[in-house]
Amino acid sequence: MKADTIAAISTARGKGGVAMIRISGDGALGIAERVFSSSSFKKEHCPRKCYYGSIIRDGVAIDDVTVTYFKAPASYTGEDVCEICCHGGLYVTQAVLETVLSNGARMALAGEFTKRAYINGKLTLSRAEAVGGVIDALNDAQLRLSSSQARGALSSKLSEIKEIMLELISRAYATIDYPDEDIEETDREEFCEKLKIISSELQRLKKSYRASRAVTEGIKTAIVGRPNAGKSSLYNLLSGESLAIVTDIAGTTRDVIENTVSVGDVTLRLADTAGIRDTDDAVERIGVLRAKEKMDEAELVLCVFDASEEENDEDRFILDQGSQKSVIAIINKCDKERKMSPEFEERIKEKIKRTVYISAETGEGVCDIEKNLSNMYALDEIDITNDAVIANARQLSSVNSALEKVDFALSELDLGSTPDIVCFSLENALSELEMIDASAITEKIVDRIFSRFCVGK
Repeated sequence: MKADTIAAISTARGKGGVAMIRISGDGALGIAERVFSSSSFKKEHCPRKCYYGSIIRDGVAIDDVTVTYFKAPASYTGEDVCEICCHGGLYVTQAVLETVLSNGARMALAGEFTKRAYINGKLTLSRAEAVGGVIDALNDAQLRLSSSQARGALSSKLSEIKEIMLELISRAYATIDYPDEDIEETDREEFCEKLKIISSELQRLKKSYRASRAVTEGIKTAIVGRPNAGKSSLYNLLSGESLAIVTDIAGTTRDVIENTVSVGDVTLRLADTAGIRDTDDAVERIGVLRAKEKMDEAELVLCVFDASEEENDEDRFILDQGSQKSVIAIINKCDKERKMSPEFEERIKEKIKRTVYISAETGEGVCDIEKNLSNMYALDEIDITNDAVIANARQLSSVNSALEKVDFALSELDLGSTPDIVCFSLENALSELEMIDASAITEKIVDRIFSRFCVGK
């Protein structure tokens, strides 16, 4: 059964210089011929050539446009595609789309063009997911990571791993199925070594998710400390702008202020909190309670200590609570006279593995925060511009399951099982990896993946 011909505005909604309407499906060329007036286009409609003319609605030209025809399968979706570039006004763009829809196309669903590209073999599923990442990228690191995966870095690595698996499985079964043939038997040591290679590659992919998540999803982070330790100054420094009020008066911040910031390649979902202390002020007390809640919820805590003041009970409380989490100790105001005791400074270093010295006022030491974050989330081990990276929980689940089955196969081999018995686990591992890219995945999951895309993509 032929698929419907779909159409949508593929550029961002809003007023602009130009807009693009994409049409895809068996009827794309016919629809373009009905709505587009251009003598040269009707004579030849040569693929990948840009034609100039007018869009006609009810016998009247409503806009001067260009049209480019992409003949299947050499198009984004693998189907016949026509792309109309018109002026980018809100009304004229909608008018061109409505003319296309009234001539045989239907409105595309969210992500339907990319879904068709996947169904028609133009993209693997992991590459299609990465296209969504490119669209959603908010900083350079997110763009570099998603672009790499959209070009097929993960798909290529998975193909390498699956090729080793297939070689082991085919050789093991061939010696059983064709005993009279001159087929070299699988050497147990070689089999074991190749399984270890597979396991190592899967472990590296598994580890890459921590880096990927730090770049794309962001780490829920709380800045905590006693009043006037410099939390809001640090928040402003990391944000790159003055978002939080900074004064010499203790207790200025009375509620949680949140922002998403990039520190190097790491994205932090950052929360500046009220200074933690005992207070009789009812409003500030609520802020302190919320600060403690944010500290409990956070995946990462930046514990700020004021080096220019002697430590107190609030500092000791924050140190004891913060040391139970992923944490970086920030010893602030290092540009001022040191009043913090050497004993407390050493206690911070003992209880919190990562300690940096900064001046939030001058910016000194912020690069050390960046280095620690990069190390914490394995970004100093992974090249997000080129390496294969696991981008989401669905992919991670498949890699985890495959790794478990490969490690089980290794243990079976160590216990003396023959390679053909071990291959049963290896086949299951292969099936798990196929779920990342191949059509074995259910239609329901595919629909959910592409529903997150914008209409027109």
